[in-house]
Formats: sequence, C-alpha cells, structure tokens
Amino acid sequence: MPSDPARPTEQPTSAAWPPLDYEQHPWVRSGDELGSRRALRAARGDYLAAVPPFVADARVALEAETLALADDASQELARFDAEAGMIAAPFASILLRTESASSSEVENLTSSAKQVALAEIGQARSENARLVVANVRAMRAAISMADRLDEASILAMHDALLRESAPEYVGRWRDEQVWIGGGSISPHAATFVPPHHDLVPALMGDLVAFAARTDVPVLVQAAIAHAQFETIHPFPDGNGRTGRALLQGMLRHGGLTRNVAVPVSAGLLRDTDGYFAALTAFRAGDPDAIVISVANAVFGAVQNGRRLVEDIQAAVAGWDERVTARSDSAVHRVKRYLPMQPVVNAKTVAQELGISDVAAQNSIDRLVDAEVLTKISEGRRNRLWQAGEILAALDAFGERARRRRG
Repeated sequence: MPSDPARPTEQPTSAAWPPLDYEQHPWVRSGDELGSRRALRAARGDYLAAVPPFVADARVALEAETLALADDASQELARFDAEAGMIAAPFASILLRTESASSSEVENLTSSAKQVALAEIGQARSENARLVVANVRAMRAAISMADRLDEASILAMHDALLRESAPEYVGRWRDEQVWIGGGSISPHAATFVPPHHDLVPALMGDLVAFAARTDVPVLVQAAIAHAQFETIHPFPDGNGRTGRALLQGMLRHGGLTRNVAVPVSAGLLRDTDGYFAALTAFRAGDPDAIVISVANAVFGAVQNGRRLVEDIQAAVAGWDERVTARSDSAVHRVKRYLPMQPVVNAKTVAQELGISDVAAQNSIDRLVDAEVLTKISEGRRNRLWQAGEILAALDAFGERARRRRG
C-alpha cells in the first residue's frame, strides 16, 4: 500500500516503469441498488482502487525490438500522411471520419457509412451514428489543439464528444468512483477500478507534463500517454474515445502526422483483445505491450487506409469520365464535395458550397443523370441522394478493420 494514499507514488528516473499500486476505500451503498441477495451481499465493505504512479519523469526504457518496431511504424505513418496530403482530394475529412468511426466501434458503437453521412446533415435515425459524428468533433478538436496539448484541451476534446449526448459530464474531471466490468451495483467485482476521483486532477496534470517531454520518441510517447489516460479514466463516460483522440493529437503535436488523421483506431479494431490486454500489461509495469499494440495498429491502419484511398480515387476517376460540363460549372464543385459528404440534400449542398438552391439542385440532377448519385428518399420535401460508390468504399474499409478481430 502507498505510504500516502492521497498522492500517487513519485518514481526516480532510474526506476523501471512503475506498476500500479492499490488502496482501500469504503463503499457506501445508496440503498437503491437492485440485484440478487448474493450480489448485494458482495457489494459490502471496502474496495480496492488503483493508484497510478506519476510518470512525468519516469524513465522510458523499452526493449530494443520494441523501439525498432515503433521506429518502423513511425516511418510508415509519416509516409502515408505525406502521400495522403499530396492527393488533390479531401482525404483529410474522409480519414478523420474513418478514424472516428473505428474508435467508436472499439466501444461497440457501430454504424454504417450511410447512417454516419446522414447524421452529418442531421438526418440519421441511428443514435450510434450521431455518437460517431460527435467523435468526429472530438478528433477534430484534438488535431486543432495539437499545438497546446494541456488539461484545458483534453477537457475540450471531451466536451466536443459528449456535449450533446451527456452534457452533465463535460467541463470537469469526474467527481465519482467509476469501474470497468463487474456490474453496476458496486466496484467489488470489477475488472478494473480506476483511481479514486480525488487523485484525478494531480494525475492529469502529471500526464500533461509527460506529454510535453521531448526526450521520448513520438509514437512511444503517444502510446504510453494514451495508456496512462485510460488508466486514470478521468471522466464518467467517453474515456476510450477521448483517449484515442488524445493519441491523434499527440501524433500531430509530435509532427508524425501533418495532413491527415491516420486511422490508428482501425488498426486497434483488428485486435481489440490484444489492445485491451496491452492496457492491462501496461498497468502491471510493462509499457512495451501498449507500444507494440499501437505500432502494429499503425501498420494495419496504413494498409487499410491506402486501400480506401485507392477505392475512392477509382470512383472519382469514373465520375470524371461520366460528367461533362464547363470547368466553372457548379456540378464539378458538388462532385468534389461528395467524397467528404456522400449523402446530400440540396439545402446542405447550397449552404456548404455557397451556391444557390437552384444551382445545387441542377448539379444534383446532372450527377443523377451521370449515375454518380442515386435518390434514396421519396416525396418532394427533404429529398436525399447518395454516392453509393463512396459509401461502399467506406463500408469496405470498416469490414477490413473488423476482419481479424478475435
């Protein structure tokens, strides 16, 4: 047990990576819990909560093979980022959406590309799709604030994620005990109990200090910071998605990515069991595990991302052959907009592109004639059209990301 349970253990810089400690806390039942007599009996007495160590000055000593793997993954990450940045198509928005969708799916929040595109224009019936769009906002916030990754920016990422679905949780660190697994009655049977909420502010300040270091390779630093964030679990909800947004922000902050959000979460999605096992190993004092997991995720993400880019480029090339119009025609602007927003209505097109409603509708009609768009709603009001080839490419990306799950 730590000598001072109100403060995590500070580690000398010469120490190996420090594992978690634990401390006892009394559990006070509300009296409103519902469960079997056996479950209620088990929810008595003290419980153990994690006490993560401070890591701002911890020595990061990894196996040589881990460092080599992380270096190879970093080079591949930077190479793909440069490739996507040179393509004259809106792949920054496309890849940001795929990263957000994959990060959400790690939390079992699944949605089709069509429903996500509908949610982007306020037309989705799927709650999961709306949550994915909120995750897009969180990822965008992480990238936009990459130059100043601090406690305020992490709170802003979380706010972007949950301001619509759970506004009561945003704007502050948690003020209650949370736990993972084991039911909702108490933390006694949980798989993991994050630190008591009194420790969270100091731990998050320490995490930000670790993220500001310049003596740790960027990918290694981002992976470890992500694992420490998930261990602290500073919010009542949205920790996984915010933590993966933080990872993206750190990759941008460290200069490994400059143009796009490489969909690392899609790589993690290929082996979620391995990813969660790596987080558990990190908490036991093995940082190599999470670095290896993130590095391998990068290779999977880049391979899948390149395939997505190729599929979308092929679709757009086919459109260019089928659509004939003057170079200054609005139809070309609408055509270039579709990879970013593959489900549209005339109102959204007009607003986003700054053209008249008539020009927007005429362009949509031209694209329907060229078999670029197909109508997916009936009636005269709020008509919707989809670019089926883009949706198919996005859904294929998601299916490839899921294919190797254990």
